[in-house]
Amino acid sequence: MKNYYEILEVNPKASKEIIEKAYHVLVKKYHPDLYTGAKQQYAEKKIKEINEAYHILSDEFLKEQYDNEIYNQGRSQVQGEVKTRPNSNHRAYNQQEQKSKQEQENFEARMRQHKTGSFGAIVELTKQLLHDLAKSKEKRQEIKELTKKDVLAIILTIIVVIIIGIILWFIPITNGWMRELLFENPLFNWIARIFS
Repeated sequence: MKNYYEILEVNPKASKEIIEKAYHVLVKKYHPDLYTGAKQQYAEKKIKEINEAYHILSDEFLKEQYDNEIYNQGRSQVQGEVKTRPNSNHRAYNQQEQKSKQEQENFEARMRQHKTGSFGAIVELTKQLLHDLAKSKEKRQEIKELTKKDVLAIILTIIVVIIIGIILWFIPITNGWMRELLFENPLFNWIARIFS
């Protein structure tokens, strides 16, 4: 039987919050996209174990059943018993465990299929690009292209804001407000003194 506490590197008496934190740390550490070749296969296997362990230990019912099995297993080893009587909820536990494996596979499939253009995909791409920066010249080139696009977007935004300001200056209704903003605002006066 797998020791899920060892997989998540937590104490069996750890709180739900500690288990969750340990899970997030290990998922970041062993994310398969961070590795290549044999290390990537090992990371995929490790992520499966981590997800399975987290699914069991984060669910109170499954954790209780798991703890009972560990206790019974330890007791049988100490007393030399061949096997203890299975728990009445053993079938439910096995069904939950199969369901958790299915959910884990679905989770991994979703991790591989980020929707293009979503905020999560952008964040993941940014993390991945920054991590791979030191490893790959091709990734460095991708980052340069993305950076050029970002700089261009910032410049275009500044130009649009300036054009809107100029338009507001020449509209009679907003001219007074623009004058107040530029000439009577202490912040703008301070900035004007710096550049004059």
